[in-house]
Amino acid sequence: MVKPKVGFVVFGVHKDGLKDPLGCPFIDEEIIARSQEALKKRGINLVEHSTVVATKEEAKVALREMKHQEDVDCVILFSGTWVWSANLIAAIRDYALTGKGVIIWTHPGSQGWRTVGGLVMHGALMEIGIPHRFVYGAADDSAEVDKVVSYCKAAHLKNLLNMATIGTFGGRGMGQTVGVADPSQWMKVFGIDIDSRDTTELIRTAENVSQEEIESLKPRILELFGSLPEENIANERSIRLYLAIKKIVNKERWDFYTVQSFPGLGDDYAATCFAQSMMIEDGYATSTLGDFNTALTTFLLMKLSKERVYYGDLQHIDKKSREIKIIGDGAIPPSLAGKVGPAGFAQHGIPTEGKAGGLSVRAICKVGEGVIARLGRVNGKFTMVITKASIFEPQADKLNSRLEECGIPFWPHGFVTIQGDMEKMLQAWTNEYACLAYGEDIYDDLVDFCEITGIEPILP
Repeated sequence: MVKPKVGFVVFGVHKDGLKDPLGCPFIDEEIIARSQEALKKRGINLVEHSTVVATKEEAKVALREMKHQEDVDCVILFSGTWVWSANLIAAIRDYALTGKGVIIWTHPGSQGWRTVGGLVMHGALMEIGIPHRFVYGAADDSAEVDKVVSYCKAAHLKNLLNMATIGTFGGRGMGQTVGVADPSQWMKVFGIDIDSRDTTELIRTAENVSQEEIESLKPRILELFGSLPEENIANERSIRLYLAIKKIVNKERWDFYTVQSFPGLGDDYAATCFAQSMMIEDGYATSTLGDFNTALTTFLLMKLSKERVYYGDLQHIDKKSREIKIIGDGAIPPSLAGKVGPAGFAQHGIPTEGKAGGLSVRAICKVGEGVIARLGRVNGKFTMVITKASIFEPQADKLNSRLEECGIPFWPHGFVTIQGDMEKMLQAWTNEYACLAYGEDIYDDLVDFCEITGIEPILP
C-alpha cells in the first residue's frame, strides 16, 4: 500500500496568538492538530512546516522547503484564517511547476475567518490556472477527509511513475492492436521510459538457472500451494522462466514489465502462466501479451491495494445481473484463492497458443469488495474505465458447472458483480482484459489519479 509523503502548511495573516475583538485567537490550534491527526491515522506521512505563512518571504521559505524534497508528493495549504493571496500565489505557482499536487483545505466554522482565507486562495489558483483540489470539510467528517487522502494517494502515484521504467520482453502478443505503447507519449504523460529485451535473453537466463536455485524455491511453492508440481520438462521450464524473469527485472531495475508470452516463448520454451502468477505474488506489476496498458493498470492497483491484483479476460458478461467472469489464461497470484477454489496446479492446455506447454495456476478469487479497471487509449488519448465490484464465490454444488461454462475449467476464475451502467462500461471498454483489485477506497484514488494526469475517467 502506498504511504504518501505530504507537506502541511498553515497560512493566515492573523497569527502568532492574535485575538479577535471578542478575545478568541483567530487561529485555532486544536483544529489544526485534529486535522493533522486525521491524516496521520489514514496513512499520510506529514511534513509539517513550523511557521504559519503570512508574508511573501514566509511563503517562499515554506514552498521551497517542500519543492526541494523529492519524496514530498503534494502540499496541503491549510487555511488558518484570512490571508492576502498575493503574498502566497507566486510561491505556490513556483511549487506547482514541479507537477506535484496542491490541496487547499478549509475547516468549516465562522470563528477565525478560515472560510474567507480558503476561498481567497482557491480563487487565486483558479485565476492563474494552477490545478488543485479544494476541500471544505471538518477533520471528523470522513467523507471530506477522504477527498484529501485520495488526492494525496493519486499525487503519490504520479510521483512514483515519474522517471520510472517499464521493461518489455519481446513485442506485442497475439497481434493485439490495443495495449501497444508510444514511447514518446508515455514519457510525455507519465515520465515513464520504455526499455526492451528480446526473449532469447530470457531463455538463456532460464537455462542457466541452477538446480540449487530451483530446490531453494520449493519451500515457497509448498507454502503457497500446499504441494509441489509434477516433475517434468515443461514444469521445470516454467519454474526456470519465473526465476529468469525475476533476475532480469531486478538486474535492469525495471519498476514493472510486460512479456509477449505468445507467439514466441509459448512455442519455443514454456508458457508464462506460472511465472506471471509468481511475479505478481512477489509484488511485481506485470502483464502478458506485451499489453502496456494492462501493465500500468496493474501497477497502479498493486500500489493501492492491500492484496495482490488479478488480471484476465473479461470472458463472460450478463448484462441483466451485472455479473462478469474474469478468466485468466493460467495466471493468478495464489494468495487470492478463496475457500471453494484453493490455489493449485494445471497445464496451459491450449496447444494453438503455445505448443511448448507449461505450468499454470488454477484458483477462484476470494470474496471481497473492490474495483475493476483498465487504462486504454481512444483515438490517441488515454482513458480509464473504473467501476466498483463485488467478488463472490459460486455455491459449492454449482461450482463445477460454472467452471465448465467457458470450456476451460482449470484456468483461474473471478466471479464478479459490478455496480453502475453495464452498457456504458461495455461501450467504453478497450480490450479483452480486466484488472481486479480488492479495496473499496481504490475507486476514488484512481479517479483522482486520472484528474491529475489528464486521463479521461469513464465511470459507468
